This record gives sequence, C-alpha cells and structure tokens, in this order.
Amino acid sequence: MSALQAPIRRSLLLLAYFAFISLGLPDGLLGVAWPSMSGDLEVSRETIGLLLIPSTCGYLVSSVAAGFLLARIGVGRLLAGSTALASLALLGYGLSPAFAVTMTAALAAGFAGGAIDAGLNAYAASAFGPRHMNWLHAFFGLGVALGPLIMTASIQYAHDWRPGYLFVATGQAALAIAFMLTARQWTRRTADGAHPHVAAVQPPVRQTLAMPAVWFSVLTIAVYVALEVAAGLFAYQLLTEGRGMGDAVAGVCVSLYWGSLFAGRVLQGFAAHRMQPRRVVTVSIAGMAAGAVIVAIPGPGWLAAAGLMVIGFAAAAVFPMFTLTTSERVGAAHADRTIGLQMAGAGLGGSIIPSLIGVLMGAAGVEALGPALVVLSAALIVVYLAAVRSRPAPA
Repeated sequence: MSALQAPIRRSLLLLAYFAFISLGLPDGLLGVAWPSMSGDLEVSRETIGLLLIPSTCGYLVSSVAAGFLLARIGVGRLLAGSTALASLALLGYGLSPAFAVTMTAALAAGFAGGAIDAGLNAYAASAFGPRHMNWLHAFFGLGVALGPLIMTASIQYAHDWRPGYLFVATGQAALAIAFMLTARQWTRRTADGAHPHVAAVQPPVRQTLAMPAVWFSVLTIAVYVALEVAAGLFAYQLLTEGRGMGDAVAGVCVSLYWGSLFAGRVLQGFAAHRMQPRRVVTVSIAGMAAGAVIVAIPGPGWLAAAGLMVIGFAAAAVFPMFTLTTSERVGAAHADRTIGLQMAGAGLGGSIIPSLIGVLMGAAGVEALGPALVVLSAALIVVYLAAVRSRPAPA
C-alpha cells in the first residue's frame, strides 16, 4: 500500500468502527423502550413478538441479497443506502403514531441491518486483519451496551422514549452521509486494476449454492449464534430458579457473561497477529464446549456462572475469525455471497433455536439449559469440522 493510500485506509477503518457501534445501537434500544412504547401505542407488552417478525424477515432477506449484490453496486453505495434506510426506520420508530407504523419501521430496520451487517463483514474480512476484525465486533457489543443507556437517559430526562430513537436516527443519518462521501474509497482499485475484495469474474450463483462448504459455514454460524444467545438469554433464569442465586448477583453474572465476550474480543485483538485465525476458532469452539459442560454440572450458582464466563470469553473470537477465514473455505470468488448467507444463518439461529430451548425449559425445567448448551456445542464442533474439511481444493 502506498503512502497515499494509507490515510484512506485509516479513515475507512475509523468509519467502520463507528459503523459497527451504530449497528449495535438499535438492538439495545427496544428492550428499555418497549414498556413505555407499548403503553403509548396502546398494545400489550406481549406484542413485542409481532414486532420482531418483520424485523427478522427483513434482516434475513437483505443479508442474503447483499452478499449477491456487493460485486454489482459496491460496498460504499450499499452501506450509504442501508444506513440512510436505518436512519429513516429509527425516525419511523420515534415518530410512530400507531403500532402498524412501528411494524413498517421494523421491517425497514431489518432490511437496513441485514445489508449493513453483510456489507461491513464482507469488506472487513478482506480489507482488515484479524486484530481489527476482533475489535470491530467488540465495538458492535459496545453499541449494544450503549443503546440501553441512551434510552434510559431519554426516559429519565426527557420523560419520553421517542427522543432516544430520534437521537440514534440522527447519528445514523450522519453515518450515511459519511458513507456517501467515501463511497469511491470503499470501491478503490488496486495497482493491477482489480477490486480489493471481489473477484474479477463472478462465478454463477448456482456454483456458489452447490458448494457444501458454503452451507456448512452457514450452519456453523447459525449454531454458534444460537449457543451464544441462548446462554445469555436464559442464564438469569437458570441462576435464580435453578441454582438459588439472588436476583442482584444473578443480574451481575449475566452482565459479566456479555462483558467477557466484549473483553475477549478486545484482548484477543492484541494477540491476533501472532495467531492463526483458523487455530483460534478451533480452540475457541473447544473452550465453548468446556464452558457448556461446566454449566451443565449440577452444583452451586457460582459454578454455573463460571461456566458462562468460560463460554463468553471463548466465544469472543469465533464470529469475527470464522468470518475472516470465509475465503479460505469457499474461495475468494464466493466469499461475499457466503458471508451474506452466514449473516442470514446467524439471524435464524439466534431466533429459532433459543426459542426451542425456551420451550424445552418450560417443559423439563430450567436445568435443561445446561444439557441443551452441551448438545449445541457438540453440534457446533461437528458442523465446524465439516466446514473446514469440505472446502474446495486450490485451483
């Protein structure tokens, strides 16, 4: 890279960090806002499930579509349009006079989030190294953590949930303008005229979809996200109802679980350049399995909490490093499409499988969480090994 290109790369990297924060912000707003939102919109609190349906559907469709459209429209234009749509969606939330309008805003937010997620991850997997890949995903977690604080401040000081959404919508609009102004830089050419992260000749779509490595990669991400989400979603219930832990202490333990995920990505980013990404993923998945076994062992609350910390810290590198090594498994020509499919798999895995675990816990008791996590970790090992072993032979 020339001296002229280096500042451009740094500017894009900085913008990518802000983009990952902004990607996480909306996820943290709804949970705090919903008790107030549901009252103002005159719907029951249980209606939040209906609100998640259009958001999830939009995310799945756009994440897959983005992977197949990147080569045609470019990352910069995709991110500019998607963040502009995200801003409009959040504006719709903040100004919504009725639940039907909120549902439409949720669909738009899903479309925007899926495209941003797929576009950012596809670009980062090719343009940035393992260190920044870990840190970028850590900053996504930071965005999720900041969302509740923003909404809490809105409700406490403005006595209304709407300013919280409008504030984040303004930030998304500023980010969209930044992407528009830098669109050409995101699609810059190398010295030989090739795009930095898209193959010169795009293979037929059916060729990508016919590759076993593609679908095993999608399954790997789906099972990983399911394990990560289920552990965090049901940890409080297990610790309080199953292990006799006090409410306040259990709440701190759940926060420490998510904090260990964030801390793991930050710390591993410092050492990432010294480690092979594929080996890191392998060790991390084994660590998640070990943590799941600890959670499943009958015992005091602190033992289950320790297992959750192990899962969180071990899980930190899996998503960013597995995404980073996508081209190794499927080839550079299929990487963008595969990453888009992986983002869709993440959305499905993070919604369907934890829901099934919730049904299982309702029928068999909260202690079913530990064995469910063990089964998921075993499935994760199987599909991950299948993904790395089914990669195509070098041309």
